[in-house]
Amino acid sequence: MNDQHFLRIAIQYAQEARIEGNHPFGAILVDAQGNILLSAKNRVNTEHDATGHAETNLMRLASKTYDREFLRTCTMYTSTEPCAMCSGAIYWTGVGRVVYALSEEELYKMTGDNPENLTMRLPCREVFARGQQEVTVVGPLLEAEARKVHEGFWEP
Repeated sequence: MNDQHFLRIAIQYAQEARIEGNHPFGAILVDAQGNILLSAKNRVNTEHDATGHAETNLMRLASKTYDREFLRTCTMYTSTEPCAMCSGAIYWTGVGRVVYALSEEELYKMTGDNPENLTMRLPCREVFARGQQEVTVVGPLLEAEARKVHEGFWEP
């Protein structure tokens, strides 16, 4: 199993979120042995929760289930680079590594000023760099595959 394998699973969750009427974002948490521990999808629309991003939803589950010491050894795989809010949730939960498919900048090119995605255009690496614990970031990877789940979604 490699990063691309797990990213494809996160992208599949993003597709499922879209089919369910939510924004197309998905994320999974994987332990050091390559076991998928938890998964989450975007739930902004179906749960009427502006903070219902896939990554934040995943971090809520992770912080209730595992301790920070264990989470430092885990990797979050996400279909799209975490936004500033989600990066904060990842940081405070203590996950040690983040791998993403589609970059925030590429997402912005697709969404523009769409009110459904008013991105802050703040890369997750910049958010993590301000913290006191290291979060390893890998990405973007598989941008073309990740972009497909967004195609046509953000158009008026």
